[in-house]
Amino acid sequence: MINNIKTFGKFLDQPLLISKLNKAMPMILLGGASVSAGKNAYDVFVKNKTDNKEELKENKIKFHKNTAILFASCIGALCAPKIASKIIKRDLIPSVSDVVKNNCNLIDDFISKNDLDEQTLEILNKAKSKVLSFSEIKSLINNLKVNLKSDFIDKLIPDPQNVSSKDIFSEIGYLSLYGAIPVVSGVASGIVVDKFGADTKAKTSTCDKISEGLYQYLANIFLCNVGAGCALGILEKLGIDNKALRAASMVTGIILTGVVGGNKIANLISQKIVSPICRTEIKERKPEIVDLGMHTDDIATVATLSGLKWIEPCLPFLYALSGFKSGIGYRN
Repeated sequence: MINNIKTFGKFLDQPLLISKLNKAMPMILLGGASVSAGKNAYDVFVKNKTDNKEELKENKIKFHKNTAILFASCIGALCAPKIASKIIKRDLIPSVSDVVKNNCNLIDDFISKNDLDEQTLEILNKAKSKVLSFSEIKSLINNLKVNLKSDFIDKLIPDPQNVSSKDIFSEIGYLSLYGAIPVVSGVASGIVVDKFGADTKAKTSTCDKISEGLYQYLANIFLCNVGAGCALGILEKLGIDNKALRAASMVTGIILTGVVGGNKIANLISQKIVSPICRTEIKERKPEIVDLGMHTDDIATVATLSGLKWIEPCLPFLYALSGFKSGIGYRN
């Protein structure tokens, strides 16, 4: 069972799989947004169509506004990694062509120095430019690690490293900027469509959008990374290197600092600073199930367990959701 889990981790961590997923993400995210917009259009214009002209007009305006905010948040989330990487000077996920080139060099060198059976040769040649299946990964592990006592599979598909608290904190700047861009995109687009769009009851105040944006950013993005890093730093001081304990402590840090602390801080800023400036009462925002789902990216960032590297290309999904909820002033 444990071996199958490790093999599945290797399958998910294939650099070529991650690069291809990253390349496909714009089409996946924008396609998903289009499907969502199409469903909402069906609900407004077909399923829930009303003879009340005022109500129909209101629903149409709300649909157009939400669609604009949705796509603005998606575009912000897709542009975020490039902008953040350029500012922070961090490497992006390698392109498919770069991974293929690296795989070819590694595999050709290994084949030239070893006498391999036909099945292994076939799988390795496939691995140069194609993603391997679970069974093929398992076969390589058995043939190379068990029979040949070779660690080549770990060079072709590197294991995740036991990251330190210093490594996590070095990522905070990158992820904080990465997550801020779609939130700002959502808030800005929400303000623009409310300011220049037709009058509608569906409007939420600028303060509501800023308040929700603060909540999404502090509780669901920024403070979670801080909590994970602090928790890991404590374990390092105590000399604890157990992977399970490290993972559990980081999840605890994410919950305490992000879900609990972020909630308190975001609500405090909204009510003590944003509300007086806008002269508008802002309702207290409480954590929800959807918010908890946002913390998948924080667990992926620290990556202490196998098979989590593939989540990085999926971050635009999570951050676009935060941007959209900010843009519509979600709870208000």
